[in-house]
Amino acid sequence: MDQSIFLLVKDSHDDCRDVIRHRDGDLKVRVYCLSKDKYEPEPSELQFYGNDNGELLAFETVGYDGSDPLLVIEAIRWYADYIDNPKMEILAENPSLSDPDHDKLFFK
Repeated sequence: MDQSIFLLVKDSHDDCRDVIRHRDGDLKVRVYCLSKDKYEPEPSELQFYGNDNGELLAFETVGYDGSDPLLVIEAIRWYADYIDNPKMEILAENPSLSDPDHDKLFFK
């Protein structure tokens, strides 16, 4: 099986605003650091979450057409490897919404 190739677009003004792009397609996934960014999920996009050693991250597609949801997960796994956290758990729901102590854990 061929491995997909992803590229990372960095925001020169915000080191926490990465965009993961699929080289051979239209997939884009925006990364948000929830301790730094105000984030409101876009209902028409897919959202996933991950914990990068105490930093809660949100991953949201950009202009997603619904074609290949596994590619979205593959992109997030690639990003986890990129940030040296290959064992990062990818969650379908924001863990801060179910954890009453979240503010103590993530928003220091």
